[in-house]
Amino acid sequence: MASPPERARQPADAGRWRVVNRLLQAGIVAGLAAGIRRRDPSVVVNALLSLAFASLPAHVERWTDVSFRPWQRGWLSLAGLVHTLGMLGPYDHVWWWDDVAHTLSGGVVAGAADVLYRSDADGRYTDCTRPAFIAGVTLGFGVVWEGLEYLVHALGDRIGVEPMLVTYGWRDTLGDLVFDLLGAALVVRFGRVALSNLVGDGDR
Repeated sequence: MASPPERARQPADAGRWRVVNRLLQAGIVAGLAAGIRRRDPSVVVNALLSLAFASLPAHVERWTDVSFRPWQRGWLSLAGLVHTLGMLGPYDHVWWWDDVAHTLSGGVVAGAADVLYRSDADGRYTDCTRPAFIAGVTLGFGVVWEGLEYLVHALGDRIGVEPMLVTYGWRDTLGDLVFDLLGAALVVRFGRVALSNLVGDGDR
């Protein structure tokens, strides 16, 4: 049981994280406004998707009995903000920006895979170890995403419009997958405790 000082600190920490999360989402809205001002549909669409992504915890809580921690909401909002700001130029001009974006988004996918694996009361995933399941889901999602980027980019070039997603060649694709897996590794290492509030009765 938490001591009285610890109990007093927890609401204060939650309040700070709520403020941080609102600021992160405000940053996404600012990115959306910048995209509208530039008349750049790729920025606008990606910002709207990032806002939808950041709002997922509220919808999940409405549909289930799961309750997200404030920092987990911030994690999703930060991933959306980094992606949105990247579309405004850093993806092209800041060499490490894409790496950070893929580590964050890979961690989100890996976190969902971890929760799915540990909530599996029926033992459907017993053929896989937890690290293998998390890495496999994250890598599979990453491959699908990279394929989607390529198709969207090729289609945009073919019809002469600005593509909503951009690809930078096979070396960049391999690097993206590596950083997706880095996000998965962080979840394997820290997710058992950090995501315990999202895990159902099948915890293992």
